[in-house]
Amino acid sequence: MKDDVIPFNRPPLVGTELQNIKACFDNWHTSGDGAFTKRAAAILKQITGAPEVLLTTSCTDALEMTSILLDIEPGDEVIVPSFTFVSTINAYVLRGAKPVFIDVRPDTLNFDEAQLEATITEKTKAIVPVHYAGVACEMDTILDVAQRHDVPVIEDNAHGLFGSYKGRPLGSLGVMATQSFHETKNISCGEGGALLINDSRYKQRAEIIREKGTNRSRFFRGEVDKYTWVDVGSSFLISDILAAALTAQLEAADAIQAKRKAVWHRYRDELNDWGDSVGVQFPTIPDECEQAYHMFYMLLPSAEAQDGFIKHMRANGVQTVFHYLPLHLSDMGRQFGGSEGDCPVTEDVTQRLVRLPFYFDLSDDAQTKVIAASQKFEA
Repeated sequence: MKDDVIPFNRPPLVGTELQNIKACFDNWHTSGDGAFTKRAAAILKQITGAPEVLLTTSCTDALEMTSILLDIEPGDEVIVPSFTFVSTINAYVLRGAKPVFIDVRPDTLNFDEAQLEATITEKTKAIVPVHYAGVACEMDTILDVAQRHDVPVIEDNAHGLFGSYKGRPLGSLGVMATQSFHETKNISCGEGGALLINDSRYKQRAEIIREKGTNRSRFFRGEVDKYTWVDVGSSFLISDILAAALTAQLEAADAIQAKRKAVWHRYRDELNDWGDSVGVQFPTIPDECEQAYHMFYMLLPSAEAQDGFIKHMRANGVQTVFHYLPLHLSDMGRQFGGSEGDCPVTEDVTQRLVRLPFYFDLSDDAQTKVIAASQKFEA
């Protein structure tokens, strides 16, 4: 990307990442479960309130661990929003599950809880709400329906670290939750994730699955004399090098979040009049939710306006992007029976949504340029 173009995203850098990474080599421990892995996990426990946190190589891997922990088998059904990243459902499809796509609400773009009960069958094995843009789904309703049908809820909290619902941290509400530390997230180590375990029934087996199906962790704690293969699993464990970078950012979380909050509110305040004049819908944040300040998106009045806005901003030196395409209309989604009209809100918003540049070191001057360019666009 040209130096004079304002990118959509730039990975956060707080300045102590390299110092921490060097410490890994100084301590002769660069593989998983080293000092930084433990330090980062402890911080995440404090933030989320989760009793157990296992760092993984990605949020995708954390989701795949939940699929193994729930013993997903061919023929099982997993309920997910169509408006999400493919990893949310791939983790379960890999083990033979059938995706059951649910539409999103037109206000928050979250899993439409009003549609949930009608989608549950005797084959439903999991419900996976996604907290879009770090704004909580209507979790009381989702959890109530899930409890009545005895179906576990797995929170895909890739966007939601630091968000809350009725005072409860996102990631602490389902039996398990997953986090992402991809370079586009508030807290990043390039690639990385975490599995949050809120139900103690899953703790011991999760530790085994994460260590290639072995009881290696018990061996290092001195609980067994030798470790061996005891279950299915894979190499889901993050290296301490990545955990070192992650720790640096988690320890600077207050500064990161304060900056992101300021950027979000400046966009909202200064684009409001322009948005009203061209028919833009801005993010909805319900009163009971504290958002994570993960992104700033807008819903333009039409698909033509979305395309025109992205081209207009590019011509003005600003990179803006759309977001998810409907999973039920993807090549794979159609193989599972998806067709036009199944999720009308998703099908509509995907053609109108644009995201503005949003990152930790976005300068005031750069944001001024983004706002000024936006205000010149006429839908």
